[in-house]
Amino acid sequence: MKLDELVAKAEDLFVLPESVTRLKACMDDEASSVNDIGDIISFDPSLATQLLRVANSALYRFPNKIDTITRAIQVVGTRSTYDLALAYGVSQAFSEIDGQRIDLDKFWEQSVSCGLLAKYFADIRNLREPERFFVAGLLHNIGELVVTDIMPEAAKRCQAFNIRVSPFELQFGVLGFNYSTLSAKLIEKWGIPETIYGPILAIHDDASFDATLEERILQLSYLLALDNVHPDIYPSYHNLKPEHHEPLSLDRDDLEDALDITNLQCVSVISLFNPNSFMLY
Repeated sequence: MKLDELVAKAEDLFVLPESVTRLKACMDDEASSVNDIGDIISFDPSLATQLLRVANSALYRFPNKIDTITRAIQVVGTRSTYDLALAYGVSQAFSEIDGQRIDLDKFWEQSVSCGLLAKYFADIRNLREPERFFVAGLLHNIGELVVTDIMPEAAKRCQAFNIRVSPFELQFGVLGFNYSTLSAKLIEKWGIPETIYGPILAIHDDASFDATLEERILQLSYLLALDNVHPDIYPSYHNLKPEHHEPLSLDRDDLEDALDITNLQCVSVISLFNPNSFMLY
C-alpha cells in the first residue's frame, strides 16, 4: 500500500477525540479565552483528569498540588495545555491496537523516553514551549501503530531490526517509507501544527546536513531512546555519532545526565500516555 493511501485510511480509522478537535479550534480563535479552553476540557472528564495528572506528574514537579483545570492552564500555559491534550488524544485514538501484534509497553517506553529527552534538551536550552518537543518525541513513531493495524504482516517484518540493520532502514526496505514519515503525514492531516510534525519528518535525516535546532534535538533524542530502550540489541550510544550532539554543544557527560534524569521520570510518565495503563486510574 502506498504512503498516501495508508495515510488516508488511517485518517478514517484513527480519530482524535472531539474535545481535542474542539480545543484546537478554540486555540485558533483569537477571541477565545482561558475560560473557553477550561470549559472544553472540563466537559470531557477523561481529558480533565489527564491534564491534572500531567500537571502533578514528574513531567513538571511543581511544588504545590494543582487541583483545578484553570490553575493547570495557568501554570502550564494555553499552548502547552493543547499540546498535552493532543498527546493524550492521540494515545486514545490508538487505544484499540492489538497488543498481540506488537509489544505496546516497549513501544510506549521508547516513545515516552524520546519525548522526555527532547523536552529535557529544550528545557536546558531555554526554548519556548518545551512541551511541543515532548509531544513530537512521543508521537514520532505512531506510524508503527498504523501499519500494525492495517498491514500486520509488514509490521511484523519491520520488527526484525538488529545491530546491522536499523529500524528505519528495515522499514524503508519493507514499506518504501519509514514509520516517522507516516507519523508526520498523519499528524499533518489531523491539522496539527508544523512545530510538531516538522521535526518528526526530519528525524532520520543525515545529521551532517543543515538542520534546525528543533530537528537536531529530536534526532538526538530518538537515537538515545532507541539505544536506551533496546539494550538487548544496541550497546550504549551505539547509534550515536559526534554530529548528533556536538552541534548542540553537548558532550558525553551531558548525555549521561539527560538519560539519568529522564529514566527516573519515564516510569511514571508512561502511565499517563500508554493506553494499557488508563484502566488502572
